[in-house]
Amino acid sequence: MARLERQHPDADTELHFTTPYELLVATILSAQCTDERVNQVTPALFTRYPDAKALALATTDELEPQIQSTGFFRAKSKSLSGMARAVSERHKGEIPATMAELTALPGVGRKTANVVLGHALGVPGLPVDRHVLRVSNRIGIAKGDDPVVVEQQLCDAMPKAKWTKTSDTLILHGRRICKPKPLCDKCAVREDCLYYRKTSRVAAAGRPVRKPQGTGSTAAAGRPARKPQGTGSTAAAGRPARAKK
Repeated sequence: MARLERQHPDADTELHFTTPYELLVATILSAQCTDERVNQVTPALFTRYPDAKALALATTDELEPQIQSTGFFRAKSKSLSGMARAVSERHKGEIPATMAELTALPGVGRKTANVVLGHALGVPGLPVDRHVLRVSNRIGIAKGDDPVVVEQQLCDAMPKAKWTKTSDTLILHGRRICKPKPLCDKCAVREDCLYYRKTSRVAAAGRPVRKPQGTGSTAAAGRPARKPQGTGSTAAAGRPARAKK
């Protein structure tokens, strides 16, 4: 992690916010959406609804067109409206600072709660998204596809004060380097990476790479080309011509 942090010294959440409320709204909107798109939508939204009490007064019909470009806008509008009402009614308009209270809010899961805790409330949290899952499993510093299990493994391995930075670094590494098709030649930890070791052994053994389905010709795959039906003569196909009556 120290080497990855040196490779990504700017690792931080890429969502724009000034208050815990704004980060909570932005994180809810970021589900299945890029941070860049969310950052385009939130300035107007925060101007119109500067706090949870203001957002609680908005109807879902009013919210939907304002957040439509983030995708899943109907579900997100319900989450935002429900969250804002709960914050207003249960917490006097203030975003709560515990995992239990945050995850009790509509539309707020553990990952979202960890983002808000770690980046806006000063409470260590380790959000686990698809990037953290992919990178940590590939490198070999965690094992499993359950975000809660991987979060616990990483939290056990890292000092509490480093939890948020660990998540930010793994997320950025997943976006820039360890993509679904990884750029291993640019990775700072490839020598310690289980995925890189495995792929290197396969390459060193000279095993052939599987040919993608539906590409190239049959001849290139070492099989005789199949003759299209209804073209050419029977003689060309190696059969005797039939005599005319």
